[in-house]
Amino acid sequence: MKKTFLIIAVAMLTLAACKGEDTPVTPVTPAEGVEEETYAGGLLGTTFNQSASAFKDPTPAVEQAGMVNAFKYGEFFFEHTMTQNNPPFMGLGPLYVRSSCEACHPGYGHGRRMERYRADDWANGYLLVVFNKNTNAYETSVAGMPQTKAVPPFKPSIDEEKISIAWLGYVDEWSNRFPDGETYDLIYPEVTIPEDAFYAPLATPYGELAFRLESTIGIYGTGLLDAIPDDSLKAQYQKEEAAGAQLNPAIWAGGDWASLYGNTTHPKRFTYALSRGPLQDAAGANAIWNIPNVTRSDRRSHYLSLNKSIYATAASQDPEVQAEFYNYFPQWNKSGDPQTDIYNYLMCDTLPAEMTDKDYVDFMVWHRGLAVPAARNLGDSTIQRGRKLFRELGCTACHRPSWTTGADNFTDPNGFFNDADARLPRYPYQKIWPYTDMVQHRLMMVNDIRTGWCRTTPLWGRGLSPICSGHADRLHDCRARNVIEAIMWHGCPGSDARWTVEKFRKLSKADRDAVVKFINAI
Repeated sequence: MKKTFLIIAVAMLTLAACKGEDTPVTPVTPAEGVEEETYAGGLLGTTFNQSASAFKDPTPAVEQAGMVNAFKYGEFFFEHTMTQNNPPFMGLGPLYVRSSCEACHPGYGHGRRMERYRADDWANGYLLVVFNKNTNAYETSVAGMPQTKAVPPFKPSIDEEKISIAWLGYVDEWSNRFPDGETYDLIYPEVTIPEDAFYAPLATPYGELAFRLESTIGIYGTGLLDAIPDDSLKAQYQKEEAAGAQLNPAIWAGGDWASLYGNTTHPKRFTYALSRGPLQDAAGANAIWNIPNVTRSDRRSHYLSLNKSIYATAASQDPEVQAEFYNYFPQWNKSGDPQTDIYNYLMCDTLPAEMTDKDYVDFMVWHRGLAVPAARNLGDSTIQRGRKLFRELGCTACHRPSWTTGADNFTDPNGFFNDADARLPRYPYQKIWPYTDMVQHRLMMVNDIRTGWCRTTPLWGRGLSPICSGHADRLHDCRARNVIEAIMWHGCPGSDARWTVEKFRKLSKADRDAVVKFINAI
């Protein structure tokens, strides 16, 4: 039965009360009779654009706060190809992962499935994961995001031409067939990197290494996820623990956080691995530095390897790098010993800032200001049926439909922004519909994600991926080419979602299609 969105403007927002904000923002008034869930990003975070640019729109909060110009300037840095010497788009070198952010996030969305690993292939959102298969620890001689591109005379950490991706077929215990006879295909990637592809000496014996792919996800709506209160996240963990869910002991144990983000009081909420906390030190704030290697006033060092000295030592001892180093950086102070100068340059943490503070603020206005596409056609009877089934199957145990944001007095572990900072958009007291519990679970897939624990990916807006990003690939390594494949990968033996897939299999084809249609509508 259709519910109407009955929200009174006065009860909706008193933004003037938000800490540090002197100018109240006029609430957006929902159209009468529009269903609440249509506003996936809340009244301050939803766009009704359904075209190919749907992931790129600023939120109403950005527009009402007069930040549109800053948003557009910030967008330039996401879309523009970085170069070595052309301000303001300076970066790259000595190593980098991609020359632009959008190269990893086609149309601002999820990266697409690739047949090979080449950083210059458009829409290749893959990041290599190189780790010790016995301990799950990252290999320290390369970065957490291994860099396969370099500016001469430097050489990449891994020679990407030697990386191979094989897509292998997988047959599940149900022979890839539903009880009514309909079939589906499942594939997964196997990555091979020979030992001689690594530039610097390995810290882990080669035979103990494993390789995986992790693709970028959509970046729209991350400001809204950042606005979910810390205590609400804690309550979600407590609820799941009480229900008997298995939770990652590295994140949650004994009724409380086992670890928090860095030296902060904030829980971890971003990335598959839950490696990041507040948005102001996550996602784009981190990636603009470690993907195209752009230095700024609070990041004045190179992103090289987990143990920087391993790469720095290898490069400093390389005769070919020594021969050309002073041509690469003629301004660098010369000691007369190129090995010493190269090492000091690579290890330096007082490099010139390539991105100005103003440009970085604009970049973060853009990043925090990306709207979420509205849910579509929720009045459709098939979609309504799919939504009902989605809940009955138990999918919402992990894909929690909605959250309510708090005061959104955000913090920045770097100290660049403060909780009273009026330079960035905020989203206080919004009901949002991301369809994620923000918690890690395990699917027990073949060639699974490192550690096996993966944060539930938000589903909002993903149905527009074919229009906005040119593909429908899903899951952390794009192994699922459509929604059905994504669902069936949740059914592996031992998976935390196995019980829901067992129910899904027994549905009629019409009901399975209804669930898919609903997922693509939100």
